[in-house]
Amino acid sequence: MLTGSIVVYNNNLLKLRKSIESFLGDREHHKLFLIDNSPTDYFRNLFSSSDDRIIYIHNGENIGFGAGHNIAISKASQLNSNYHVILNPDVFFDTNVLDNLINFMQSNKDIGLVMPKVLYPDGSLQYLCKLLPRPVDLFLRFFFVNTRMLNKNNEVFELQKSGYNRIMNVPYLSGCFMFCRKNILNEIHGFDERFFMYFEDVDISRRINSISRTVYYPDVQIFHHHEKGSFKNFKLLKIHIKSAIKYFNKWGWFFDSERRKINKKTLNSQTFK
Repeated sequence: MLTGSIVVYNNNLLKLRKSIESFLGDREHHKLFLIDNSPTDYFRNLFSSSDDRIIYIHNGENIGFGAGHNIAISKASQLNSNYHVILNPDVFFDTNVLDNLINFMQSNKDIGLVMPKVLYPDGSLQYLCKLLPRPVDLFLRFFFVNTRMLNKNNEVFELQKSGYNRIMNVPYLSGCFMFCRKNILNEIHGFDERFFMYFEDVDISRRINSISRTVYYPDVQIFHHHEKGSFKNFKLLKIHIKSAIKYFNKWGWFFDSERRKINKKTLNSQTFK
């Protein structure tokens, strides 16, 4: 059995429906947890009443991205799933993606987390393979948008020179689509709920990477609308900065020797066979 979870908060209905259909398809044994942080349970009758593969949970308040997924991760343990997929409500993909990822994980037992190639709906590439962030990486992204300095830094931070066309060990993978080995999620106790939104994917990638491999796998692809809300909304920007401060307080600001070691190894690594 494969389980997955989507955390929603007043999301676009058409995008959400497409994401749900991508995960479930015609698979009888998949289970999807729809964790609703919206004020009302509007989505309940739209989905769970018509499909028993959907397990709908309404929290009645916005408890955050990681905390919402943790509810699903905990309940998925009761279903004996081997793999759990963390999904955004704005991703969609073809039916063969999940089967290919299962086969890849079964052939590579040392991998705890894998992310496929991620494209915008128009087919252009999203650079979502990253090094562990330094304070300067975030400072440039927040305050030097669309500058030559930022673009030059992103070439390294986002591993752009790799070409995104080969399998890579990557320490920070995007939370928009995380295909996880379930026992690894259990071992690290899921997301750190101190991160309400943003940086929860950096943190969980790093903790998974400490006990297994975290891998980019470009042989399959998904599509992601990727709104970049914190670059358009001041309230979200403040949440993003607050989460960044929590992250660096936890892992270290300028003297994170583990970060330097991991990033150096990533930049020096080659494709594994």
